[in-house]
Formats: sequence, structure tokens, C-alpha cells
Amino acid sequence: MSLRALIAVTHLLGAGHLTRAAALARALARAGHDVTLVSGGMPARLIDMGGVRSVQLPPVCTVGTDFRTLLEENGRPVAPEQLHSRRHLLANTLDELGPDVVVTELFPFGRRVLAQEFVELVERARAQRPAPLILASVRDILVAPERRDRVAEAHARLRTFYDAVLVHGDSSLVPLDASWPLDDGVRPLIRYTGYVDAGPPAGEADGDADSASDIVVSGGSSAAGLPLYRAAIAAGPLLAERRLRVLVGAGVPDGVFAELRGASGGNVAVERARPDFRRLLAGATVSVSQSGYNTVVDVLRGGVRAIFVPFEAGRETEQRLRAERLKTLGLAEIVPEADLSAATLADAVRRALGRPPANAAPISLDGAQRSVAIVEELARERATKPASARRPSRWDALDSALAQFADAGRPVPFWWRDDDAVAHTPQLDRLLALAGRLELPLALAVIPASLQGSLVERLADEPLAAVLVHGLSHANHAPPGHKKAEFGRHRSLGQLAGDAAQGLGSVRAAFAGGAMPVFVPPWNRLTPELPALLPGLGFAGLSTFGERRASVPGLTHVNTHIDPIDWRHGRGLRPPDALVAEVARIVHASAGGANRAGPIGLLTHHLVHDEATWAFCEELLGRLAAHSSVRFHTAESVFLRNNVGAGLSSYRR
Repeated sequence: MSLRALIAVTHLLGAGHLTRAAALARALARAGHDVTLVSGGMPARLIDMGGVRSVQLPPVCTVGTDFRTLLEENGRPVAPEQLHSRRHLLANTLDELGPDVVVTELFPFGRRVLAQEFVELVERARAQRPAPLILASVRDILVAPERRDRVAEAHARLRTFYDAVLVHGDSSLVPLDASWPLDDGVRPLIRYTGYVDAGPPAGEADGDADSASDIVVSGGSSAAGLPLYRAAIAAGPLLAERRLRVLVGAGVPDGVFAELRGASGGNVAVERARPDFRRLLAGATVSVSQSGYNTVVDVLRGGVRAIFVPFEAGRETEQRLRAERLKTLGLAEIVPEADLSAATLADAVRRALGRPPANAAPISLDGAQRSVAIVEELARERATKPASARRPSRWDALDSALAQFADAGRPVPFWWRDDDAVAHTPQLDRLLALAGRLELPLALAVIPASLQGSLVERLADEPLAAVLVHGLSHANHAPPGHKKAEFGRHRSLGQLAGDAAQGLGSVRAAFAGGAMPVFVPPWNRLTPELPALLPGLGFAGLSTFGERRASVPGLTHVNTHIDPIDWRHGRGLRPPDALVAEVARIVHASAGGANRAGPIGLLTHHLVHDEATWAFCEELLGRLAAHSSVRFHTAESVFLRNNVGAGLSSYRR
């Protein structure tokens, strides 16, 4: 069996994620598979690709533990155009390769800041026929988000898109649920591979013959090791009878590196990290390092006495947990980062020297080979498993409802409205990118009094986006204790009509007459007397929420019916299972003849979506757009034609 595999990885701080992904890619290639590794982080010169085809996306990075702020190579915040270029190149690579296996490194457990490009990748992959295996690849220990909705969001993506999770660790040392709260829906996807040994055996890497040192100090590839380097150099005089070699990662600027070299004494050699790290460890008496994944594997493979100084800045708990587990096995000493000094480090070295050399670690280190075996096994199962054997999904009820339309040979109509647009924002970009990717028409309800020129400019080249009139100022005129309303019973009908007319005039003027004369009252509430006046004010359409519609000559009233936001309980995502069941019920009712005055409407609010809401909307819209029986209608076809059911413009993926 020969497979085509695509591995997508973006390392943001050090190069550990790329190192592990490259090791997996090399192992697959050695087994005879065609592998393409797509890297989105900064190029790393010491990473061995071993003949694997590599694709470099426009790189991004972060500073310190601020993983929410992406930077370009020049240190400036990443531009939207660069993120778009990354997604475009990633999609093209997927289409050109037509892989049998797609692996996303860390996502969806992490890399939330790059969620859009990863979601686009797995959505696009899942839509291929035949669909490839989609696997997540994660290290032994993760950092779980504090917010439960973000854990739920990751689990939802796993259940929807992924066939398995390759956990590159040994459950006898640390199971994944020691750091991540697995649930029963995700637990069956977990496959432990053992630790991935990314380095060559000792003695195989190039290096000079005179490379022995008593103590080898390393701090990974990023600048996060600076406190360790400085403490080790300062500890040199306290360990005068020993020789120390301090290996400084490439992420440390040249000026700082020169400063470190200048501060070193006669028994301390400071140099850049080198490719023969394994050889240095093999000849060392003690290794002093952080406890990152790849460094720990190197130390365990070398059987050297170990001292770990776990990186613990920000909310980082991964290295401390790994070091603690190894300490319980008698394989390491620990110096907490908060206690690090020349004296504490020298004391730890003396304690380590008092221990006998480490025996072979009772930990699986054949993770690369085992990962290949698991991938091949899953591929064979996929080839032989009947479609009926797949695990149940929350989407089954919706699929069943849509099948009614397919059986009847008629399409199920949908339309999409998003409220409260006022300016060009990152959230708007994400919304429009989703609509463009799925080729779905979108109606934007714009607040006239808050409308900014940046929105007009942003929508100028968006043929799929229509503009509706969202009241006037989205101001609440209801007295305390009453439901919010701008066009309720709390003002005179003349005031309401005047504000509605002003809103239409403002939006039409801003968009040079391109706005649609469709009135969308804020909070979806208006006094029953107002619809009769709307045609005389120049409106041809009205849209609120629910099934109730006004019957007014010359006015087409088409509503939305699905709102994923839980407005009463924190504005997060409503329970996803209940949401899907609700969509299925609405589709069933439409198939039975209900709601025939217009299509089923999805209502979103891009400015208040959290990640869980974005994930659900992306998944729902992606599934609907890909379904052969679904047709999404433009706002023009919904509101400006006399017969809503005839001659509609249809948009399909």
C-alpha cells in the first residue's frame, strides 16, 4: 500500500512542532509513502527533511507566550493579505496532491489563532471524493484552555472532521487526559504512538571529534532558554572542576549571543546549537536543559543524567508536568524556573553527579514507526469498511431531513442573513471569507447611523454580499423591564416611519443606490402597524425572526429561523446537539409543506461570535453547501421577485 500524505504544521515559538512533524514525514517516506510537509512557521535550518517534499507558507511567528498575536518575519503584525496567501497556497497544495491522508499538527487542540486556515483545509479535504483520512497529531502533553467552550469547540471539530488522534506519547508515563479533559465522544479517537525520536542515533550526526564535555546545557531553539543560559554561565565558577558547553538556540539574536559568550569563563564554552547534539549527549556526564518534547527524547535516548529546568512562562504547564513524571521514575532532577540561579543549578549538578548513570528508560521511543503503522492500519480499515459502519453523528438527523427533499426531487431552500454590520473588521473578513469559500450569498443588515466608510470600501468587490437596512441606530427605546426594541410601540408611528425612511436613505446614499430596500428591525421586533407603511417609504421587503409574517401588498416578508447564539446565557453557542436537532425539525417541516412563503433563514451576528459559534456556523454552512439537495438563494431573489419559488438564482459549492 502506497499512500499520499499531507502534513500541515505551524510552529510559532520554538521549532519542536516542526521537528516532530518532520520526523513523522520522514518515517512515512521511508515506508514508501509520498509525503508533502507544509510548514507555516519560520524556516528552521537544522530540521532534516530527509528528501520529503516541503512547502513553505508565508511564515508567521510569535514573541514569548503571546500566541494570539501573529507576526511576520520583519516583526510586524501579520497582514490579512499574508493570511489569505497562506490559505490559498495550502488549498492549492491539497488539491494538487489529492492525498489519502491529511495530518494537522496540534490543531484542533491548539493553534486557535490559525483556526481559519486549518478549518478550511479539513473542510476542503472532507469534501473530496473519496475523502482522505484526517488525523490530528499531538505531543504527549497539551495546554488545555481555561474556557470550557473552547474545549467543546475542539471536540466538535474532532467529531466532525477527524478519524483519529495520534498522541505521540506513552500512556504509561503520562496519558493525554492528564493535561486535556477528554470526553467520551473523543476518547475512541485516541491512538498512542510512543515518543517520536526526531534525532539520528548517537554517532551518526556530523561533528568535530573533540566535542566531549562534562555538562551539556541546551535551551531549545527559541529565546525562551535565555534564563537557563545565563544561570549556567554564572554557575561555571561554582563548578570549576567541570567543563560546561552551553548550546544557544538560533532564536537568540546575534547580539545577545555575543553577550553570552563574553560573560563565559574558562571552563564554559558558549556556542550555537549544532546538529551533533546526540553525540555531545553521548559523551556527557550530565545534561541540563528545558524539558521540551524533543529534548527529553534526546536525553532519554542518550541515557545521560538529566537536570530539567521546565519552561513555565505564561500558562505553560507542559514541560513541568513532563519533568515531574520523569522525576518520579528516577530519571531526572528538577530546578523550577522560579528558583533558577547559579547556586541552585550548581547544587542540582552535584546531586545528579551523585546518582548512577540512567538505565534504559521504560518508555516507548519508537513513535515515528508506530505512527506509520497506525496510519496504514486506518487506511486499510477505511478501504474495507462499509459506509454503514461509520460512527453515529449529531448531523444524522439533518441528513435524514434533507433526504426527504432529495427523494421528492426538489431542492430545500436556504438564505443567510448577518446582522449589525458597521465597519470593516477582522470578524467581517472572516465572515466574508467563509461566504466566499463556500460560494454562498450573504445578506448583511447594516446599521445606518453607525455605518463607516471602511464597510462601503470592503463590500465594493464582494458580489455575494447584499446590503439590507438594519433600523436606524440600533437604539433601544423600550422602557425598563420591557424587551428591547427600536421600532416597538413605545414611540409614535410617525417617528418610527421617519426613522425607517432615514435609515433607507442613509444606506442607499452610502452604497450609491446599491443597497436593497429591505427593512430589518433591530432585535427583530416592530409594532404591527409599521409594515403597512413600509412600501410607501420605499421598502420592498421585511425580515424578522420566526414564522410570523405580515401580509402587506407590495412587501415581501421573509424571516430567519435559526440563530446559534444563546443570548440569554452569556452570548455563547447554544448546545450544538439541540441546534442541529432544531435545524432538522425546520427542514422536516419545510419538506412537509410548512414555511413555503420563503426559504429557511440562518441568522448570524459576526461581531459577537466566539470560536465555538464560528466553528458551528462553518460546519453547518459547509455541510449545507456541499449537499446536493440544498440551494442558497440571494437576497435579491428572495425579496425582489413576485414569486419567491420561481426562477431563483442558486448557489452551490
